[in-house]
Amino acid sequence: MEKAAAGLLYDANHDPGLVEKRRAAKRLLFELNGLHPDEEMRRHVLFRRLLGRTGEAFTFDGAFHCDYGFNIEIGENFYANVNLVILDGAKVTIGRNCFIAPNVGIYTAGHPLDAEQRAMGLEYARPVTIGDDVWIGAGVSILPGATIGAGSVIAAGSVVRGDVPPNVICAGNPARVIREITESDRARYR
Repeated sequence: MEKAAAGLLYDANHDPGLVEKRRAAKRLLFELNGLHPDEEMRRHVLFRRLLGRTGEAFTFDGAFHCDYGFNIEIGENFYANVNLVILDGAKVTIGRNCFIAPNVGIYTAGHPLDAEQRAMGLEYARPVTIGDDVWIGAGVSILPGATIGAGSVIAAGSVVRGDVPPNVICAGNPARVIREITESDRARYR
């Protein structure tokens, strides 16, 4: 975990401690993802056991998957639609009032370009940070080391790498700033 936190190559596949931490998360996820939708209180208890930090109000609709869980922090009023995947070899911090559409993947893990190192099971992890009031559209992939500024919107199907400034709309592969979000956007839906 120290190597992962430092951004160095580490052996996630053969280190017994890391393997057990992932198994512990998978056991909680198995229980969580099998609960009846009406068992909301139990879901909240299990999510609080799994995740590093939560706000008081949060919602995960449908299935959720992660590597460890304890590297994930979500802010108040968090909403995730179905099929959210967060591979949290490094810290994933998500601010308050964030909405995540279906089939989104947030990935901190990557693998070396060198085939021999990959075959040894080595990987690296870079933290992902998502600011307050962000909306992430359906099918978005957020890659290791990405930062999304507060108030931004990531269009469906985008692939985010690097830094996204605050209060912009980003789209594409790789995601690029389309335009700033302005006061006229507020008036648009009145």
